[in-house]
Amino acid sequence: MTEVKAENYTAPAGLNQFQTLALGVGVIGLVALAFGAFLTEGGVETALRAYLLGYTFWAGIAVGCLGILLLQHLTGGSWGLVIRRVLEAGAKTLPFVGLLFLPLLVGAAQLYKWASYQAGHTVADEVLDHKAPYLNITFFAVRWLIYFAVWSVSAYLLSRWSQQQDETGNWEISNKMNRFSAPALIAFVLTVTFAAIDWVMSLDPHWYSTMFGLLFVIGWALSSLAFVIALMAWLSGREPMNHVLGTAHFHDLGKLMLAMVMIWAYFNFSQFLIIWAGNLPEETPWYLNRMAGGWGIVGLVLILFHFAFPFLLLLSQDLKKRYKYLAMLAVFILVMRLVDLFYLIAPNPTIHSGHENSLIQASSVLWGIVATLGVGGIWLTLFFWFFKQRPVLPFNDPFIENAIAHGREHH
Repeated sequence: MTEVKAENYTAPAGLNQFQTLALGVGVIGLVALAFGAFLTEGGVETALRAYLLGYTFWAGIAVGCLGILLLQHLTGGSWGLVIRRVLEAGAKTLPFVGLLFLPLLVGAAQLYKWASYQAGHTVADEVLDHKAPYLNITFFAVRWLIYFAVWSVSAYLLSRWSQQQDETGNWEISNKMNRFSAPALIAFVLTVTFAAIDWVMSLDPHWYSTMFGLLFVIGWALSSLAFVIALMAWLSGREPMNHVLGTAHFHDLGKLMLAMVMIWAYFNFSQFLIIWAGNLPEETPWYLNRMAGGWGIVGLVLILFHFAFPFLLLLSQDLKKRYKYLAMLAVFILVMRLVDLFYLIAPNPTIHSGHENSLIQASSVLWGIVATLGVGGIWLTLFFWFFKQRPVLPFNDPFIENAIAHGREHH
């Protein structure tokens, strides 16, 4: 095996064009969203809800990158070594992702009923009074700081140790990252669970589900894995990764994506079954609202195209080994992830117009797309900037040469 050297593994120059394009799209998208918020009636609430959609989509990819990185350090595996730098770059954006949450924090009273209620609503609500010790702006902001502190510190330590291993070749650092990842993964699951409750579930503060956080744990992991697969497919046709990535790597990533698709479906079905069988007036309206006004069709689309379609395709050994087809499926899954988040966010009752959003409106879809492009452009700009700073492979990891050789194996 030829020695792996840092100078042989710099990121391809073509990423610069993507970064420039992403920055332009991001600025235009956010400016358009801001104009729409202040120039249209009820635009602030609509824009904030659209921003929440775009934010949870892209923040989910960044947070998911950290989760998969922790999983890879904990379990090992050649599949994780070849994508480690992509995961590290995604995770390193988390402090900036935390700053992108500020519009939602500042505009919370225009977005969340519980925050609006505390800001001066006169209609008494016993449920909101009961939940006030948890659902209040001060504690909401404190939890936001805690989430991003945990995620950012974890990402920083893993990235710093990985860089130290590049510089020193100290193989003991791999054991350090392994030992750190076990407790960090537990903290990761807990913080993602509470973040999902705070940012999305509390849009309807009268509803609750003990499984809601797990939907985001697996959903964000699936989003990040799909993003990684799409990027690695692009890199596999260019220097230097065309000499690294092989059939077995994509086959492993495809198997992991299949597992996540199945777990996502299992969690969703379990939540629905428990709530529907329980038939409690505090729980079932959430699903009843998503079976009316066209939302039932969206739910059916998610069943067919977020689960059944990719599940059947990923059963094919041949498809998982063909990176172009796997990448196209990964991009399709990313689209379905956005639809899933839209399904979770948009039907919730609005503050000023009750359940008006129970009907699918072209304007809400349009604003959701604009916000997703705006936030995504900024996030991708940051991601490419971090990714280009380091060699695309952890060339001093003790298992890197075996990982490269594994990619050339045939199953």
